[in-house]
Amino acid sequence: MIPILDSKRQYKQIGDKIEKAVCEVLRSGSYILGPNCKEFEKNIAEYIGVKHAVGLNSGTDALHIALRALDIGAGDEVITTAFTFVATTEAIGIVGATPVFADIDPDTFNIDPKKIEAAITPKTKAIIPVHLYGQPCDMDAIMDIAKRYDLYVIEDCCQAIGAEYKGKKVGTFGEFGCYSFYPTKNLGGMGDGGLLITNSDNLKDRAIALRNHGGAIRYHHDEIGLNSRLDEIQATILNVKLPYIDEWNKKRRENAYRYNKLFENCEDIITPTELSDTYCVYHQYTVKIPNRDSVHKMLQDSGIGAMLYYPIPLHLQKVHDGMGWKKGDLPNTEKDTEMVISLPMFPELTEEEQKTVAETLIKCINSSKVLA
Repeated sequence: MIPILDSKRQYKQIGDKIEKAVCEVLRSGSYILGPNCKEFEKNIAEYIGVKHAVGLNSGTDALHIALRALDIGAGDEVITTAFTFVATTEAIGIVGATPVFADIDPDTFNIDPKKIEAAITPKTKAIIPVHLYGQPCDMDAIMDIAKRYDLYVIEDCCQAIGAEYKGKKVGTFGEFGCYSFYPTKNLGGMGDGGLLITNSDNLKDRAIALRNHGGAIRYHHDEIGLNSRLDEIQATILNVKLPYIDEWNKKRRENAYRYNKLFENCEDIITPTELSDTYCVYHQYTVKIPNRDSVHKMLQDSGIGAMLYYPIPLHLQKVHDGMGWKKGDLPNTEKDTEMVISLPMFPELTEEEQKTVAETLIKCINSSKVLA
């Protein structure tokens, strides 16, 4: 069995440091918004290159609080992609706004800036580009549109910690960058966790108040807020892991290039496109193949932990019924979601395992042709 991710291998490397740090938190008696959270916020803000970082309960809450902090709500529209995890549009719906979908660039899987402008209406207040699979979006084009139409930009970086666009970390272009520390992420905790980053003092203050029941001062509540705080145990775990993130991302990139080499003579496999002037961190290594569903089953039966991220685009999901979207509205998105499959990808993946994955995938594709 070769899993899509094996977090136990990472733990073997740094488990002693994590256990020591967690035990210190347990002995401290300080478990919420304590010194470890403050230290992590400082460290990750310096790593990403922003003034402020606000630790939260999840990446979903980061998106939600970003929208709230920008006063986006009922009657407003937010342009985003249908090729993403549901949390992106879930946050839009939670604040009462409406997601408006723009099609993707079929090569990068990210929102196509050329499709954004046509989706803008008088109700549009923001754009949420998603740096899917760790591949940066075309931020110059997106920021140009946002500036011309006076729109906010909230970057969904939940799969893209450490990714760069033209030498600058993703998340630093818009009003907010949103991150997830779910255990499977490139920088993952051992439970839920999230983060907002911003260079705005006012937006930072608003986000801090919103994460703590809508008040900046204890027992003073100015608005309806949330209980969304990064706990001390997760913060200290993330502090232990943060110094390793560049090394881990580098290994992911090396693994991606090895896969590319293994597949270079197989015309049935379309490997990921990495834009020039970007640094993709390969949260997932995702290829496009024929007969995807049957191949996926064959891979699983063969012990290869391949996954489908994501098989049904959001505009065709039941949660968005009644919005008027129908099959055929986003042709690139719909075509790619029927072809994509993500292969095992993590820093500790061995060369021999990758060779096994590649050989098995090619064999399964050839078998699927015979059955088709």
